[in-house]
Amino acid sequence: MSADVRQVADGTYLVHGGNTNWVILTDGDAVTLVDTGYPGDRRALLDSLAAVGSSPEAVAAVLITHAHNDHLGSAEYLRTTHGTPVLLHEAEVPHARRDFLQQVSVGTVLRNAWRPGVLPWMRHVLRTGGTEQHPVTEPAAFPADGALDLPGRPVPVHTPGHTDGHCVYHLPDAGVVISGDALVSGHAISRIEGPQLLPDLFHHDRAGAVASLDVIAGLEGEVLLPGHGPVHRGPVKDAADLARERAF
Repeated sequence: MSADVRQVADGTYLVHGGNTNWVILTDGDAVTLVDTGYPGDRRALLDSLAAVGSSPEAVAAVLITHAHNDHLGSAEYLRTTHGTPVLLHEAEVPHARRDFLQQVSVGTVLRNAWRPGVLPWMRHVLRTGGTEQHPVTEPAAFPADGALDLPGRPVPVHTPGHTDGHCVYHLPDAGVVISGDALVSGHAISRIEGPQLLPDLFHHDRAGAVASLDVIAGLEGEVLLPGHGPVHRGPVKDAADLARERAF
């Protein structure tokens, strides 16, 4: 699979991988990588870095929205091969190590196999290594509150619910919110388009995920970069409000 790299703002790129997105933030040759796709997306991930004039050696850090297999796929590879720090919210650090797993089970997926799109999505998951575990052996919590001293100056914002340590990343100067799976614009098994929560089976704590929409609504921005689905343009508050309406 080739990388689908789209520039959405100055120095900001949304990359569509195998049903999962990641984001590249550039500052000269150096980059911040937000999420890494499925394990099977590795070639596309490396190609996407080349497409923006960078390389895995130039990745200053990998920021993880949450430690599900389709976002964590190549984080440990980059850490062990290139010495890249892998940073997450402190509550997500043990999840990345796989001290525990807050992810939908195969049994739950099979019980939902009757739903439109589930079987094709599951075939894709299996094909891209989505049931494999690639824990990060030495993940680290963010070193300080506020903007990180990395390309793009991303600000982590804790948005628990999908997982306990899920974070979105706010780029105030660019008016961008990288929303991971706390607020998406589509999914392979969703029948609606535009801002929404993921289907209920994917959330560790659905009530928490709904509550975190209020946190996202408080972030200034006009560009939403979700973990699943296309870029969404328009006030982030309106996107979060619409997702909340659709959740009930």
